[in-house]
Amino acid sequence: MHIEGTVAVVTGAGSGIGRALAVALAAAGASVVAGDIDEAGAEQTGERIRAAGGAAMGVRADASSTDGVTALIASARDEFGPVDVYVANAGIIGPPGLGDDERDWDRIIDINVRGHVRAAKALVPEWLERGRGHFVTIASAAGLLTQIGAAGYAVTKHAAVGFAEWLSITYGDNGIGVTCVCPMGVDTPLLKHISDSADPAVRVGAAAVVNAGEVIGPDRVADMTVEAIREDRFLVLPHPAVLDMYRHKGGDYERWIAGMRRYQRTLG
Repeated sequence: MHIEGTVAVVTGAGSGIGRALAVALAAAGASVVAGDIDEAGAEQTGERIRAAGGAAMGVRADASSTDGVTALIASARDEFGPVDVYVANAGIIGPPGLGDDERDWDRIIDINVRGHVRAAKALVPEWLERGRGHFVTIASAAGLLTQIGAAGYAVTKHAAVGFAEWLSITYGDNGIGVTCVCPMGVDTPLLKHISDSADPAVRVGAAAVVNAGEVIGPDRVADMTVEAIREDRFLVLPHPAVLDMYRHKGGDYERWIAGMRRYQRTLG
């Protein structure tokens, strides 16, 4: 895809990977709508892009609801035109363990999975008519491997990867590109939040991420993602070691499970 002249929407764009992606897409020539539940953060992202000479607006957006996703897409269309690139980045870690409340599961599923489904339902019919469009799923290495300490995060990131695969298989021959990004540790407010948590169960999850490999900056993730959009590539692995881990998992599942149990014991 030629990014220059396109319209891009990025959810969770008030900080971290979302902000870096919004800035990188604008630098590549896209007009960007930065959406976030944190309105001030979204506006700051828009201001940063405009200060660099790009076209952008920051809006409050709830990526967990149908109305929120619909309104975000409508804002982009009203300001810049039809959406060409949609980056489903908004995500939460959720509670540790199995969670104590069914509402916790509803919330993480709504944000980390249904937000992607709702955006695709809103955009895919239009993209099929136009013969082009690109959907970007910001998942996690947890979607290929797992997440120690947080069942909700592990499950929903697996689901996000699965949905991205389905989109690519189903619509990839109709001009719709799909890119799925699966990093390990990234230096974001989310990682800092769980690393500094007063809850030891939450900190175990953070330690599992931090100790697994290098914690990289969000700019690296954004640059690799923009390159993948240009090249119409599906899988982006900012931490190349994830591919070896994934192959090891598939090559001997029982051994991998046992190894993850051993790793978990080192974190307690």
